[in-house]
Amino acid sequence: MIGTKRARWFSPTLTPYLLVLPVLLYYAAFWLQPVVTVVIQSFRDPVTGAFTLNNFALVLQDKDFWPAFWNTFIIVSISVALEFVVALALSLLIYRRFWGSGIFFFLMLIPMALPPVATGAIWKTGLTAHGWLNSLLIHLGVLAEGKKIYWLGTPRTPKWQLLTLIILVDAWTVIPSVMVILVAGLQNLPREVIEAGYVFGGTYWRVLRDIILPMLRPTIQTAVVLRLISAIQIWLIIVLLFGFSRVPVLVERIVYYHEEVRGLDIAPAMTTGYTVIVAFIVSAAALLYLYLSGAFEREKAS
Repeated sequence: MIGTKRARWFSPTLTPYLLVLPVLLYYAAFWLQPVVTVVIQSFRDPVTGAFTLNNFALVLQDKDFWPAFWNTFIIVSISVALEFVVALALSLLIYRRFWGSGIFFFLMLIPMALPPVATGAIWKTGLTAHGWLNSLLIHLGVLAEGKKIYWLGTPRTPKWQLLTLIILVDAWTVIPSVMVILVAGLQNLPREVIEAGYVFGGTYWRVLRDIILPMLRPTIQTAVVLRLISAIQIWLIIVLLFGFSRVPVLVERIVYYHEEVRGLDIAPAMTTGYTVIVAFIVSAAALLYLYLSGAFEREKAS
């Protein structure tokens, strides 16, 4: 009788739910209440407490909303694609286990170990006119003595140059984390299936396209969704390099109204309005990617 009850508790159907139950309880206790509070406040007038949509209207009328939206869209679109391609190439290189691959893997993980503030400080000191990057280029002979590149731009610098710099710095920081996920997925692939592809005459690229990447698809989906969510929330490295409002992005606007101008009458309304809009965009982007990648269809089929 006891054995029967134990089998019911640990049945294949219930086991996944039991495994995620501690996480659900944690989120319910420490995440759900703040989220519900912010959502409710976003529909309330800060003065009267009455139901209103004026908070969202204020956000949409903000002169920096659409620049922040499009800057975020450009950063997400380019950085996610760039970081995935580079991380996948590095993961496949490490998967082949060449001599020194362990040391190479360790060196690639260093940017991931640095806190965001430290990363910002490194690049802020390097990208100034008299920073270590210009000094290195002069030492290598790439720049003439006394010459310098204004990496952080001037008031006349085109926006695309600043966005390019942000994407490159962000890629340097994030590629290792995407690479770790992909390497873990590659190491879990059955080697006998891959070897069978070579035995039957497949080239490396044919095996990669028809065997490795299809089996790696769940890991790729995990890596891309996590990176997509974090890319939409980029703000700290931008503020550390350029300050507030020079290259506005969505989450940077939340921090700006919550921390920098909290004394303004509209600051609470702008903060909650921006927060809910960003949360909606993050959820919609993740669901759209999963839908386009066919994850829901495979879930139904299984």
